[in-house]
Amino acid sequence: MRLTLFTDYSLRVLLVLATRTESLVTIADLAKAFDISHAHLMKVTHMLGKSGWVETVRGRNGGMRLSMHPSKLKLGTIVRHLETDFALVECFGEDNRCVLTGGCELAAVLARAMQAFLDELDRYSLADIANGSPALMVLPLWQEVTWQPRMTRPSIEVVPAVAQALLSEPVPSKRRKAGRSE
Repeated sequence: MRLTLFTDYSLRVLLVLATRTESLVTIADLAKAFDISHAHLMKVTHMLGKSGWVETVRGRNGGMRLSMHPSKLKLGTIVRHLETDFALVECFGEDNRCVLTGGCELAAVLARAMQAFLDELDRYSLADIANGSPALMVLPLWQEVTWQPRMTRPSIEVVPAVAQALLSEPVPSKRRKAGRSE
């Protein structure tokens, strides 16, 4: 499953706001820091404002800030709200015409996997993620870091190569290979 860029950008904005709770952060500053389109961030900010998680202030000295403490906002809640389609297969969608519906184990396996994914996200708040994200503290933003989380290293360093490996086909263990050759 791949989260949309909209959700990705929304999570980035929320994480920045979680670390700069005493000041307003502007779309222009975020667009520059993340090298993201200003227009995309306008849409993201609008949706985050409508969600009630972010307070937006218009005008020359405007910007945005979290409307609640970062520990109160769970990642699962955010992703469920922002993602419009979790239909990995046709039978999960509204216009299901799959002839296997009702007699296919794939749907059950994917439903359990989706639930496990969302359950894992529900374990973490924005505060938890900010605690494990030292890169948030050094973003090139003029707003001062005002929320000082306890700093920990990320649980796994995920760079493109690691992300690809996590999503690739599992390598059979030596034990299973040995068992097959006997």
